[in-house]
Amino acid sequence: MSEMRPDAGERPYTVVVGVSATSKSPTALRWAAGQVAANDGHLVAVRAWRVGAPQASTAGVMAAAGPTEGEPEGAERTALERDVEEVLGPDHHAEVRLVRGSDRQVLLDTAVGADLLVIDAPRALTGAPLFAQRLIYDASCPVVVMPPHISGQEPGLVERAGRAVGRAAVRSAGTAGRPGYRPPARR
Repeated sequence: MSEMRPDAGERPYTVVVGVSATSKSPTALRWAAGQVAANDGHLVAVRAWRVGAPQASTAGVMAAAGPTEGEPEGAERTALERDVEEVLGPDHHAEVRLVRGSDRQVLLDTAVGADLLVIDAPRALTGAPLFAQRLIYDASCPVVVMPPHISGQEPGLVERAGRAVGRAAVRSAGTAGRPGYRPPARR
């Protein structure tokens, strides 16, 4: 029998996990599945998607033949199902939802009524300002954000550039005012 909260009626403990199309959010998926297993609950794996605009010709006229309404959605849903299965295995019992809209709004809407929302840390610090922070402040349930060092994500371009600038500044400060000084060679 599922553990029920006193105010939840017949609804089981529910964890919503955002699944990125680029990283597949493996750490967030595994952690969310562990929470669901520990609480005998329900896992909802969700991904946001947007339909691209049809291509226009150089004359500004829309292309005559484009994909039908169901084609992009079917391909995206299949990709999401494959990503969840790749991380959790074929008998994962997760509800898989592909929802049209922006990442933030889809996560917020899906998490309404949930007990927990889990995401991987956003890979890029650029783009939507402070995605995770805005999500935390606007969510209707607790939010768990997997830090990059736990999820094993490679540092983004901004972080790598920042580290390179920092190393160069330290090296420059160490040799400043010492004409002809050369730091020891690395082996």
